[in-house]
Amino acid sequence: MQIYNTLSRSKQVFEPIHPGQVRLYVCGITTYDYCHIGHARVMVAFDAITRYLRHRGYDVTYVRNITDIDDKILKRAEENGEAYDTLTARFIDAMHEDERALGVLPPDREPRATQHIQDIIDLIQVLIDKGAAYTAENGDVYFSVSDFADYGKLSNKKLEDLLEGVRVELESSKRDPRDFALWKGAQQDQVGWEAPWGYGRPGWHIECSAMSTSCLGNHFDIHGGGPDLVFPHHENEIAQSEAATGETYANVWMHAGAVRVDNEKMSKSLGNFFTIREVLEKYQPEVIRYFLLSSHYRSPINYSDNSLEQARAGLERLYTALRPYSDVAADEAALSDSSALQAFQQVMDDDFNTREALSVLFDLARQLNQQEGEAARNIAVQLKTLGRVLGLLEGDAQAYLKSGGLVSDAGSLSDDDIDALIAERIEAKQNKDFARADDIRDQLTEAGIQLEDGPAGTQWRRS
Repeated sequence: MQIYNTLSRSKQVFEPIHPGQVRLYVCGITTYDYCHIGHARVMVAFDAITRYLRHRGYDVTYVRNITDIDDKILKRAEENGEAYDTLTARFIDAMHEDERALGVLPPDREPRATQHIQDIIDLIQVLIDKGAAYTAENGDVYFSVSDFADYGKLSNKKLEDLLEGVRVELESSKRDPRDFALWKGAQQDQVGWEAPWGYGRPGWHIECSAMSTSCLGNHFDIHGGGPDLVFPHHENEIAQSEAATGETYANVWMHAGAVRVDNEKMSKSLGNFFTIREVLEKYQPEVIRYFLLSSHYRSPINYSDNSLEQARAGLERLYTALRPYSDVAADEAALSDSSALQAFQQVMDDDFNTREALSVLFDLARQLNQQEGEAARNIAVQLKTLGRVLGLLEGDAQAYLKSGGLVSDAGSLSDDDIDALIAERIEAKQNKDFARADDIRDQLTEAGIQLEDGPAGTQWRRS
């Protein structure tokens, strides 16, 4: 198995620290608002990666944190006139709803920053004792960037270049403008915790170092996150963690690609910012998941109505092939010595190429359409099983096809309305009232309902 490592800027053979075990940490969300489609990209990407590692037999410990104390959180809570922990609790619940909708399995551990305050304080104290951090007059604690020789190794930035564009504040408490905060001093009437150097709260970067090492140890296999975290967040994590422990922090660094909207950067200021739940008001969750897996996880992905329609059509093809085999279930044993399994693993072993893995599913669907009997049933089981590795095709085929991958609006025909019209059409044909039967078909077609007459009767799907 080869994984692209942001640190080396190349693919490399993956060799876990402990054979057969993978320790994986992914930066989660800062809980002050609803999750957007960019968060969904990271959630689904690392969910698929974790599923596949387990499929390959690895014992995976997947940790994804929650940032529940941060400047943005405190600002939003103040704007809303509510306690910060009430705000974060609401959006943590919303995040869990969104991930369940998208078929994202919960991580093995989901540490929250506020639950690791003592770990954070202990880590900062180690850095101070080693001379890698210092306490400023205003009560802040800063990491001394110039004292960490390897700073910039992840983002490929040179230390001397980082001064360019840095705003040097008058009377700054920093010794060097490149230094970053590990602890932010606060007044006693503000949110904070007592620490040896004074009352305050943790900086964002130190939270992840404390949570990851607390859950996985000083040195673990994979650290992942979104594309915007390479610098400064992950760069700073490496610096403070390795300065404290003297060990390599993470062997492999993985970053999902950015999400663009109609080929523009997603931004609230541009009015092209979509939360997960906004998208789910129109499309079924599996359509969103399929869309996010239809590109390699490192590639930028373009969110648009056309992209979602392509995802909807792709799922329709797979579910149409599976519809006659609604009773089959996923079964790993059916993959033994399967050429489809070999093709699937070959592309997924190459840096988790889900785009090519979907091509393997379509090959199976084509074979399924050409076979019958026990041979067809075996192919259907393989299709369901490999789909499950990606978190797809776990629903009922007929239910998906009836929905068309869309969320029905209030003005559309209900399933019961459609079934009643089909029954009336069947009766009209039996009475040789073909004009009425044709009228009903036309009425359903106009409503976006496609009828399929066959030996098993009339089936339908939304188009």
